[in-house]
Amino acid sequence: MRRSTAIVAGFALFLVVIGLITNGLSGALTMAATFALFTGLYTLLTNRPSWARLAGRKAGAITAGAAVVALLIGGAIAPASGTVPTAVAEQATEIAEPSSEQSTGTPTVTAEPTASAKPTQSATPTPSPKPTATTSDAAPLDSAAVTEVSGTPRAPSDQPAANTAALAVLETLPIKGRAPKTGYDREQFGQAWADVDHNGCDTRNDILNRDLTDIVHTNSVPCKAQSGVLDDPYTGTVIPFLRGQATSSDVQIDHVVALSDAWQKGAQQLTFDQRVAFANDPLNLQSTDGPTNQQKSDGDAATWLPSNKGYRCEYVARQVSVKATYALWVTQAEHDAMAGILSNCNGILAPTNQMAPSVTQPPAPVETEAPAPVVPEPVAPPVVEPAPVAPPVVEPAPVAPAPVVPAPVAPAPVAPAPVAPAPAAPYYANCSEVRAAGAAPIAAGSPGFQPKFDRDGDGIGCDS
Repeated sequence: MRRSTAIVAGFALFLVVIGLITNGLSGALTMAATFALFTGLYTLLTNRPSWARLAGRKAGAITAGAAVVALLIGGAIAPASGTVPTAVAEQATEIAEPSSEQSTGTPTVTAEPTASAKPTQSATPTPSPKPTATTSDAAPLDSAAVTEVSGTPRAPSDQPAANTAALAVLETLPIKGRAPKTGYDREQFGQAWADVDHNGCDTRNDILNRDLTDIVHTNSVPCKAQSGVLDDPYTGTVIPFLRGQATSSDVQIDHVVALSDAWQKGAQQLTFDQRVAFANDPLNLQSTDGPTNQQKSDGDAATWLPSNKGYRCEYVARQVSVKATYALWVTQAEHDAMAGILSNCNGILAPTNQMAPSVTQPPAPVETEAPAPVVPEPVAPPVVEPAPVAPPVVEPAPVAPAPVVPAPVAPAPVAPAPVAPAPAAPYYANCSEVRAAGAAPIAAGSPGFQPKFDRDGDGIGCDS
């Protein structure tokens, strides 16, 4: 008898433990009350002693009644249908809502269950599973509704000028120490994945549509990506994306300059709208592998770089552009790490949305017909009459008296006869004058020939 009692009592205790594990105190009470109910009914109906030494129908009725009351109490304290305990809800929220940064600078969650079981790093546990109730950077992967923002958040300055080397932009960034993280909260940068550009699509889906290929949209609406393929620049691998509670975290959106890092390097001085612009700026957002995003956390270039070395130049250049646009500074270690990367990047330019100034071309000259050359009419040279030459006066030689023989007298020089000038070539103004002079047709090289007389170029002018 004692052995039977021990077996039944052990079975009852086993049921109570199962109820406690599956549904807490309510489950344990329900299991115990159910076992007690059957025990009481057995005694009541058979009038035989039960394993618990209950004897008589009265004892059985009392036991059964108490068991019914216990069942009612267990049902009253049980969780409502479809709900889970707070700790479980918080764990599920972290799994569904991974992010690149957490308030302590360590990854909020990972895709692995062991990491998701850790509570969020807040000062005190929060009873609500909502991400907005914690101080982490957790942001929903698949928002049910698109959050609109008022106005158009803008950065404090324009992105770097076009065709500016990233290394030159780096030298313009102030170098300071890291400020305290006091007051940091994800909500300091606005609602996660808001529709800041008012296109009806939240920022997460805007970036997925930018970075994925082979995209299939939910309900064929070109906004919410249902599936696609990511050529991940951080890892150099190809990652399939499928929207779902267990698969959305495979592809996450990284803040190239982490929110927590920005908060400690100047974002505290920005206005709220400027921080909203920072958190949703496409220049500062990149789709990447989920575990890689968690590994980066809020690291800067001095503590984390993409494993794909071929992308490090562009990654650091983007960080430089973002920090210059939002008036953020760098630490000395961060500056040195950035300079070391960029110095081997063949003068990579800082990414920007600024357009290079257009070069104004001078207007093309308008071609006009050149005026026909004016051929001056030839002027006949004036005829110069030669001046008359006076004959030389010959003095007669004196006659010496005899017997003196006179010296021989040289003949006087005779002046040459005047040479008449060559007659001037005739001039004809046109073929009519050529014909009137009887010189038509006139051949090239003939006196008075002019090229205009030979229109057909055969060497004979005024021949028609």
